[in-house]
Amino acid sequence: MNLTRLLPLSLALGAAFAVPARAQSLLDLYESARAYDATWQSAKAQYDANLFRAEQASAGILPSANLAAGLSRTQFETTFPRAERTFTAQTGTLSASQPLYRPANFAAYEQGKRQVELAQAQLVSASHDLMIRVSQAYFDVLAAQDTLTFVRAQKEAVAEQLASAKRNFEVGTTTITDTREAQARYDLVIAQEIAAENDLRVKKLALDTLVGKPEVQPQPLAVPTDLPAPQPADVNAWVQQAEESSPAILQARTAVEVAQLETEKAKAGHKPTLDLTVSYNVIRNPNGNTQVGVFNRTDTGTVGLAFNLPLFAGFATQNRIRETLSLEEKAQADLEATRRSVAQSTRTAFYGVVSGQGQVKALEAAEASSLSALDANRLGYQVGVRINIDVLNSQSQLFQTKRDLAQARYNVLLGHLKLRQANGTLMPEDLARMNALLVKK
Repeated sequence: MNLTRLLPLSLALGAAFAVPARAQSLLDLYESARAYDATWQSAKAQYDANLFRAEQASAGILPSANLAAGLSRTQFETTFPRAERTFTAQTGTLSASQPLYRPANFAAYEQGKRQVELAQAQLVSASHDLMIRVSQAYFDVLAAQDTLTFVRAQKEAVAEQLASAKRNFEVGTTTITDTREAQARYDLVIAQEIAAENDLRVKKLALDTLVGKPEVQPQPLAVPTDLPAPQPADVNAWVQQAEESSPAILQARTAVEVAQLETEKAKAGHKPTLDLTVSYNVIRNPNGNTQVGVFNRTDTGTVGLAFNLPLFAGFATQNRIRETLSLEEKAQADLEATRRSVAQSTRTAFYGVVSGQGQVKALEAAEASSLSALDANRLGYQVGVRINIDVLNSQSQLFQTKRDLAQARYNVLLGHLKLRQANGTLMPEDLARMNALLVKK
């Protein structure tokens, strides 16, 4: 089955939820992890916080308004002419201003928009990380299950060989050496079984903790299965795609733009500012004031322009500009380093998948050869041209090959996902395509 065929996400989700509760698909568990994993929830909360922080930058170019009110009581007294009076003053002021020309504020506003892009890239990176962590835990459980299955099968085979050696010794056709060798191999397999059981228990616990479900049973991989090569087959195409899709490169590129805008803000320290100001003021004196002894009210409306031109700030602006230019160079260098790192990671992941496919084919051939060798050694043991240790070694080699082959298949599947993570194109649909290779229970 072609791994690169696009399976609609909705259909894959429907298939995932249609299986019994104790047989979850990879995509099903990923959706569970999105709702439960604390690391993902932290990244999502940080993303929301970054969006709101970015929105704050727009305040610098929007109008602002204030309302102020006051109440005071004054005791007024004069000696000539003799007068004494107490009066109250009630004041209210409504003021507003609109920036007309503030280069620093407009640069900060543009930085806010870049912060949104940065937050989105960070969330995508967190999503990729969650998909890989779920996939790794999923295939770790399958690999541990396979190892335990193979060890138990080997234990049965060794037990049969031990029983055969004992029977042959009793009838005098073999020596005690065959029995002791079979017993030693059987004891070794028992120890391996205990270790495999514990490893499976730990791997299951890790997966359960990640997805927030107890006793998760992953769907096993359908065998035999066709593990396709990466598409496109050219590693340079994957590297080129990373330039536009990699969250790491997008973050580094956005950081360069933010640094450039920071330089614009620093340069604005030499530039004037111009604001439109509007105010309306009301003063009420119910008992009069110092000039008038009766009720009076004064209303004042003002419209104006506020202009400010910086002249000298103790060389702070010049040094700030030098600082931001240096930080801009640093951001450019970080971008180039990120590009190189992503390219290297993408190439490494690509060649890892290709190498893994070759390893799978080699192990499949080795499995067939090991099975033939075991059959030949068993037959030779029965006719007396082979000894018991030859059969035991053939059994060990066969089950070791089976275990390595299963692990190699999982590594190839996980390698496909890591390749897409490296170049930034990993999507939930890729997990859905993996589901097509699993045994439906």
